[in-house]
Amino acid sequence: MKTKLKQFIQHLFHEIEDEDKAEEYLDNALPYIGMIVMYFNSLESTLDSVLCENFTDRTDATGLIVLNKMNYSSKVDLLKRFCDDFQIGMSSRLKGYDKLLVDLRECARLRNLVVHANWESTDEDGFTYVRLRMSKKGMQQEYVQFTEESLQKIFELIIQTRSDLYEFWEHRNDVLYGRA
Repeated sequence: MKTKLKQFIQHLFHEIEDEDKAEEYLDNALPYIGMIVMYFNSLESTLDSVLCENFTDRTDATGLIVLNKMNYSSKVDLLKRFCDDFQIGMSSRLKGYDKLLVDLRECARLRNLVVHANWESTDEDGFTYVRLRMSKKGMQQEYVQFTEESLQKIFELIIQTRSDLYEFWEHRNDVLYGRA
């Protein structure tokens, strides 16, 4: 995904030259946005299930009490702490662990870009306002170009990460129960 910065000048303004082309772009992007939201929520549910099973496999209630008000990144950090402790205790490194953590965090970063983007500011080239950056250079408006291809890649990463989480957890259980 390409990004561009535009110097902030007095008012937060987004220049869109070809409104019809921008509208067409949004019409094509909308299904991907919905799928990203829907499948990210499924990924988070899968993460919840994995964490609940870590507390006890008899009921999800104990885990759900702990997870109740936690955000996604806190859940990923909790998974990391559980897995780090497990690996130390087993004196074994779990296959796919580092990549899974990177992908879980990247899914959240990309999902947040998509969900919190100001889609009404999308221009004819697909650049969408995502945030105001403040630095020594002053205030700059940041835009990300969400193409259909990049949105598809985000969606595919979320689906693959969910599958990898299932496989990782099965591998962890195999190690735990001596099946690996």
